[in-house]
Amino acid sequence: MNGKELVLSAISRKKVERIPWVPFCGVHSGSLIGKTASEYLKSSQNIIDGLNKAIELYKPDGFPVIFDLQIEAEIFGCELNWTNDNPPAVISHPLSMLGGKQLEDLPIITENDGRIPVVVEALQTLRKQHEDKAIYGLITGPFTLALHLLGTDIFMEMFDNPQRIHEIMDFCNETAKKMSSIYLKNGCDIIAVVDPMTSQIGADHFKEFCSAPSTELFEHIRKEGGKASFFVCGHAQNNIEVMCDTKPDNISIDENIPLDFVKEICVKKDVSFGGNMKLTTVMLLGTPNDNQIDAIACMETGGDTGFILAPGCDMPYATPVENAQAIAEVVLDPYKREVAKEIANNADSTACELFDMSEYGSADKVKIDIITLDSEGCAPCQYMVEAVKSAIPEFGELVEWEEHKIKDPEAIKMMGSLYVRNIPTICIDGQIKFVSIIPPKEELINAIHDRIRDKFALKIKYNKGRILLLGNNSNKKYKILKENIHNAMKELGPKVDFIEINDKKEIRQYGVFNTPAVITEKYKLKSSGHSVEKNIIKEWIKVLNE
Repeated sequence: MNGKELVLSAISRKKVERIPWVPFCGVHSGSLIGKTASEYLKSSQNIIDGLNKAIELYKPDGFPVIFDLQIEAEIFGCELNWTNDNPPAVISHPLSMLGGKQLEDLPIITENDGRIPVVVEALQTLRKQHEDKAIYGLITGPFTLALHLLGTDIFMEMFDNPQRIHEIMDFCNETAKKMSSIYLKNGCDIIAVVDPMTSQIGADHFKEFCSAPSTELFEHIRKEGGKASFFVCGHAQNNIEVMCDTKPDNISIDENIPLDFVKEICVKKDVSFGGNMKLTTVMLLGTPNDNQIDAIACMETGGDTGFILAPGCDMPYATPVENAQAIAEVVLDPYKREVAKEIANNADSTACELFDMSEYGSADKVKIDIITLDSEGCAPCQYMVEAVKSAIPEFGELVEWEEHKIKDPEAIKMMGSLYVRNIPTICIDGQIKFVSIIPPKEELINAIHDRIRDKFALKIKYNKGRILLLGNNSNKKYKILKENIHNAMKELGPKVDFIEINDKKEIRQYGVFNTPAVITEKYKLKSSGHSVEKNIIKEWIKVLNE
């Protein structure tokens, strides 16, 4: 079988002689020819040259012609923020209150609009050059496109004005049908409906707003002669079953969802599945050996029936070439696969160094940490960051925030230190609060208010400390000392507790033999709401023994 036959067989849930390999190399292909992401995505020749270089280096069985979820949004009037190493991000929403447009104001999409001609020209050339490889046409899923058009208002309107959301979803679904028809007509084999924002809603809302449009879209793709893949990233574990019920040919997921979990549901629902190579911790920041180990683990879980090995999303722009080549080696060469397995089995496991979080959250300000892939290139991450930005002005200087993009090794370290397992996640003062769900503005504001109130209460409780006066209360020196303590407390205000200890046995337990004596104790909150590593606790004990 050639690469195209392998991919189409796997999508059809047939047993294959070798697991197919589909690196989703979007803007990364631009890096291979020295082009920025914006230069790459705006030029059909750059797309052709970049993908040909990726094909030469990584020997894939299939590839996407482009990975850009903003093509449709740009045509409908969404402003884009272009960067050098990510696809553009949507920064305005025409159907929002600020956008001021109505649904009927938006155009009906055609093959001649926006950057579609650039993609079509590249697709036609690549189809002729690579008849033996499966070509994916990636389109923006209806819910993600609806969020681009409406902004985060969509989450409130799902409750307040569901009819409007249904109308917008119908429009976005018709757009998706047109895009899929354009790509299939010009040479694509598979349409990947990339709808990452569905990870932000629960199964009930998915059924209400996404099930019918998705089912209709996948049926349309099959009628047009293509295969349909439902591509979702983020913590969409609770939606996998309802996604399968929309009857795609394939489900593709990222590392936020365990592959064995997806496999179990997909096999039961007779749907093929793909993923879930780790994008940043392994492909971007790992070693070639790390990548081979991860690939082998995915392949052993996925099996040789109905599974496609792929990254969980668009490969990061700066992914080292040798890392993706290492994956190709173990996919294509059984001997190298066995060698890599032996290395993995015998490798010494080393603990990840973490930050000392013992003082975290004790500052006067509330700290919001957002763990993301990259808000410039990941739609759920982008909208989660926007949610925080919209909420914090209410608190002035009481709240500060920081995004930790896990393309950065320090962010990986922070992710581990905060015990975060899914992307994106919001932590407030070191406590995980919102996991892969973009909170409505009021809900986030309430969570910050709660933390401020808790923090104030803790500050009163744990920063008071106490003074212990030890001795015989009939002793003259004792009485003078006691009066001095009371007077000092009056002048400063009652910020400490005052306790008298007169029992001789109890006094001796403090190691005091000459009285009267004064001992001061200061309470210090070291941990709240989560477990603490042994090494951190050892540091606390060392300080107490100083």
